[in-house]
Amino acid sequence: MKNVTTPTTIPALSKNAATVLEKRYLRRDTEGKVLETPADMFRRVAETIAAPDRKFDKKADVKSLADTFYAMMTNFEFLPNSPTLMNAGRQLGQLSACFVLPVGDSMEEIFDAVKFTALIHKSGGGTGFSFSRLRPANDVVSSTTGISSGPLSFMRVFDIATETIKQGGTRRGANMGILRVDHPNIMEFIMCKADQKHLNNFNISVGITEKFMQAVERDEEYDLRNPRDGKACGTHNARKVFQRIVKQSWENGEPGIIFLDRLNRDNPTPHIGEIESTNPCGEQPLLPYESCNLGSINMGRFVKDGAIDWKKLRTVVQNSVHFLDNVIEANNYPLKQIHDMTHANRKIGLGLMGWADMLILLGIPYNSDEAVKLGKKLMKFINDEGHLASQELGRKRGSFPNFKGSIFDKKGAPPQRNATVTTIAPTGTISIIANASSGVEPLFAVSYIRTVMDKNVMVEVNPIFESIAKERGFYSDELMQKIAEHGTVQDIPEVPADVRNAFVTAHDISPDDHIQMQAAFQLHTDNAVSKTVNFPSSATIEDVEKVYMLAYESGCKGVTIYRDGSRDEQVLSTAKKEEHAAVAATPVEEDKKAVKRERPKALKGQTHQMQTGCGPLYITINEDENGLFELFTTMGKAGGCAASQSEAIGRMVSLAWRSGVQARQVVKQLLGISCHCPSGFGDNRVTSCADAVAKAIQDHMVAGGYDINTEKVKQERGACPECGGVVEHEGGCSVCHVCGYSECA
Repeated sequence: MKNVTTPTTIPALSKNAATVLEKRYLRRDTEGKVLETPADMFRRVAETIAAPDRKFDKKADVKSLADTFYAMMTNFEFLPNSPTLMNAGRQLGQLSACFVLPVGDSMEEIFDAVKFTALIHKSGGGTGFSFSRLRPANDVVSSTTGISSGPLSFMRVFDIATETIKQGGTRRGANMGILRVDHPNIMEFIMCKADQKHLNNFNISVGITEKFMQAVERDEEYDLRNPRDGKACGTHNARKVFQRIVKQSWENGEPGIIFLDRLNRDNPTPHIGEIESTNPCGEQPLLPYESCNLGSINMGRFVKDGAIDWKKLRTVVQNSVHFLDNVIEANNYPLKQIHDMTHANRKIGLGLMGWADMLILLGIPYNSDEAVKLGKKLMKFINDEGHLASQELGRKRGSFPNFKGSIFDKKGAPPQRNATVTTIAPTGTISIIANASSGVEPLFAVSYIRTVMDKNVMVEVNPIFESIAKERGFYSDELMQKIAEHGTVQDIPEVPADVRNAFVTAHDISPDDHIQMQAAFQLHTDNAVSKTVNFPSSATIEDVEKVYMLAYESGCKGVTIYRDGSRDEQVLSTAKKEEHAAVAATPVEEDKKAVKRERPKALKGQTHQMQTGCGPLYITINEDENGLFELFTTMGKAGGCAASQSEAIGRMVSLAWRSGVQARQVVKQLLGISCHCPSGFGDNRVTSCADAVAKAIQDHMVAGGYDINTEKVKQERGACPECGGVVEHEGGCSVCHVCGYSECA
């Protein structure tokens, strides 16, 4: 353990960080009153995670270690995964984000898994499953002389259970569902989210084998196998199945693919079991009943005088491994099976965030060979130093119990405390707390519109860009507004060329560049790399197929893609077909029907950031020559109910505007809708994602000089607990005028 200077104060929190901490992380009393400051929270976590040192050394200087952990977090050099920040030192005490549960081929095993899922989600974790053990639909069930309903029917049971459980009061349940490509129901699985009405609490991925990919390359048939007995039960053409996966991913981003054989090639304990699934975001392969706690180093904090401070980084890597190993001891596990398996393998997942920030500070374009080369060097350094730290802990505390027979044992390696050390996870809210770019992703935007008061907006600028712009003399409010409207600096001539090259965003980068960066970090990562490959809306199916093959060829363990606007485009095209069918059926009324405006290839707009109770919601509003045209929403973290509902609102608003509905009518319908999780106070209060969309439209119209005449809905106390309707403060009490609920009754 290396000592670092303990700060007396925390660096200034961004507005978003303060909001996220208050809403999701800080301890509250039974009445919802915040009981701790951010500094208190970090001290609570540091002391809880330092305490296990006494288990291994009764004379351990726990106070000094707690100071080191506190300094590391409050300097935003390292942050653990959200459950650790939320729950360390509190009654719940569940500190891990990632779990995998087995789903066996019997009714008892299936519903045991449903029960265990509920317990994990309640404790604040996410779950991954392989449904590959389940016999296919219409297969024989000898115990009842009936027929099987198949894996998809049982996935819906898990989905419904997840919908009813709110994780730890702050985190909605998330699942990963995987089916092997040689399962007889694979084609149905590939299409199971095509209509986007089902399995909205699942990310889905196809478990790909090397044998299948070889058959794809040779355009051959491959065997399907019934998991009930392992026998061949038919064939599919591999290339046709692969093309179906690609086409469905092109249409709405799912399914992703996981290369199962690669996960098991790097399985450190093959003698204990086979890896069948990952956590919900795909970066953490786990054995059944394993959990893993994650943490990320903020790379933007390790650039000094235009160079990487490798010495400081080494110290933080060592302390981070120590921190994460202690989490295993401090953790309160939701199931005994999980406790036992986690302690037997002691997997940790140290990753990073702020990669884009580091590149910018070094003046290296994200989409460059130099960036890829540095990514490999950086991750090798973190992985090597992480394993050295794990070996040091192994000498002091002993190797993980399943060490004998592991890949380390077979190589004659020294004692190893942790079966895995490194993982590149999506950093979501912890990157907001650290005011850092997320994971190894490029910037989301250089500048965007942010609501600060009712009918008032301000431009929020990436702090590094703002600092550079002011230092080099090209900063102006007008320029920042222009950048926010464009969403990129690539076509802004007022920004110097070298700055434009450094500040590339996700949609300025080619899909090939995304994969090259993912592969660079995967090369020296024990587990896997979570990353989304972004495509422009104009991308073809062939473009997606090319990237999937590139991911396979470059050594990635999985890949997830998203084509910009693909889900919205799918719904609008369906609506267009229905509209034409209706016109054809009633030709005499054709002249009375609204004609939906066709979308030009290019539109101008703005992206507004709204803070909701579910996290930051980015709302993009585009216009054509006739006015407001379309609206897209992006949650800070994809997936789940909030993201799907917000996406649905965006689709309907877009369809309404393109069909002639006035913007103020849209605002009137959405403004003031409440949910269980409002955000902010006073003029900054946002009562739901729908309310956030309405306020963003208002702000956009005011900023653009539109005439808007909507009635402000009074909102002070959120949603009615009985019917979800609006509650208002009157007569010293909160009353719902929908169902008559009164807080004072």
